[in-house]
Amino acid sequence: MPAHTRFLVTYRRTSMVKTPRRFVAVFAVMAIVGGSCLLLSAQQKNISVEGYVLDSACAFTKNLEKPISRECALSCAKAGSQLVILADDGSIYWPIAGTTPATGQNKRLLEFAGGRVLAKGTVYDRGGSHALVLDQISAAPGKK
Repeated sequence: MPAHTRFLVTYRRTSMVKTPRRFVAVFAVMAIVGGSCLLLSAQQKNISVEGYVLDSACAFTKNLEKPISRECALSCAKAGSQLVILADDGSIYWPIAGTTPATGQNKRLLEFAGGRVLAKGTVYDRGGSHALVLDQISAAPGKK
């Protein structure tokens, strides 16, 4: 067999063997990316939360059901403590930015410090923690 014919036969054999491997590799990558997207969408959902805005330290260390006072929540926030939303069921929601680089959300919450709010947005759950990207926040209607 001439040299150029041997090269063509060898090339065709190796490329045929590599094609199924490439197909499997591409399929595996697509499956991983698709699965990751499904998991990510399962971890986030749009919700409405009603509760009190208070500083995170008091929410955890004092086991409060509502803020001590507006002044207390404001002074802690101005000193650097992150404000959180303590829902009626006791869950704590950490307001976060939906952008990268992320920005603090205390500016949006300061006017509601110590009061009740109705917050709507996308929640991200991880390891028992709840982070909330705020779409809307307003004073909650009075409890009946």
